[in-house]
Amino acid sequence: MSKTWRPATQLVHGGTLRSQYGETSEAIYLTQGFVYETSEAAEARFKGETEGFIYARYGSPTNDMFEKRMCMLEGAEDARATASGMAAVTAAILCQLKSGDHIVAARALFGSCRWVVETLAPKYGIDCTLIDGRDLANWEKAITEKTKVFFLESPTNPTLEVIDIAGVAKLANQIGAKVVVDNVFATPLFQKPLELGAHIVVYSATKHIDGQGRCLGGVVLSDKEWIDENLHDYFRHTGPAMSPFNAWTLLKGIETLPLRVRQQTENAAKIADFLAEQGKVAKVIYPGRKDHPQADIIAKQMTGGSTLVAFELKGGKDAAFALQNALEIVKISNNLGDSKSLITHPATTTHKNLTEEARAELGISPGTVRLSAGIEDTDDLIEDFARALAKVSA
Repeated sequence: MSKTWRPATQLVHGGTLRSQYGETSEAIYLTQGFVYETSEAAEARFKGETEGFIYARYGSPTNDMFEKRMCMLEGAEDARATASGMAAVTAAILCQLKSGDHIVAARALFGSCRWVVETLAPKYGIDCTLIDGRDLANWEKAITEKTKVFFLESPTNPTLEVIDIAGVAKLANQIGAKVVVDNVFATPLFQKPLELGAHIVVYSATKHIDGQGRCLGGVVLSDKEWIDENLHDYFRHTGPAMSPFNAWTLLKGIETLPLRVRQQTENAAKIADFLAEQGKVAKVIYPGRKDHPQADIIAKQMTGGSTLVAFELKGGKDAAFALQNALEIVKISNNLGDSKSLITHPATTTHKNLTEEARAELGISPGTVRLSAGIEDTDDLIEDFARALAKVSA
């Protein structure tokens, strides 16, 4: 496979394995185990003396193709495909920590991600400090002699804050800590955390990579040494493996990723501009707009905007619900990155388990709404919002 291929080509051809039948579409290897010609061959395989697959929980040809294709896109040496995005997040964090270690995490996290670092990790003696990740000084202040991991999303869910990944990585390198970045909102097309200095990247492949609402999946990407020393055994023995069928589905989805994300981003940008002009909308946050609070960082580390838009309605929860209920094309769902436009009210869905004070700290008000733009006709979407807004009380 050529390393000079551009993303659109990589995502159609990268990592492809063909059987003796020469199939065009990648094969699905639905098997738990593998057969060896001799006992000696089995012994050699288990010793690592010969290449090949041992058990589907460790890996399979279909999963291997998906991992290799993601590595090409991300610029990573190695990857492990997981059953879900949260399996990827949990594995990436816990596989490298022990009791007594310390995590510094940006407080603006997806609800389940925040639960992993704030609630689950402390049960195993791993401390966590949550900070406002927008200010590099906060990362530096939170460091202790036991800090081993920095964890962040950028852009964040749901308020699309952007964190200086290169700046955080520089601080981490000074103390020998690892930076884990959840890159879902930027997609691997618009942001390359490894190139910016991060050490580990995680995705919910459920989102843009499938992008058609069909299956769950996740992936952890890093250098081969880190995966061999940290993730390899954790992955083998705890069993967060992706189903080969899901890996095949994701391989089909990833072929059209650039086409879908391009249209989704174009739609998101135009909807953001439309909403910013509406009197019932208090504010709009979109990484492609010049009025984004971290526009200077976006210019340095992102090559595109986002498929997501966050906005706040002046009428609070009642207005948010009225808008969502009045939309015809845009569907109410907590998923994102889909070819269908989806909208959700974070305070009552994805971030409902946070306290009201914690939501306020993150900028999630009762009127905050998160839109995931799909690939529908742009004018149809804008007209849908115009009709729905007309039904919202001033």
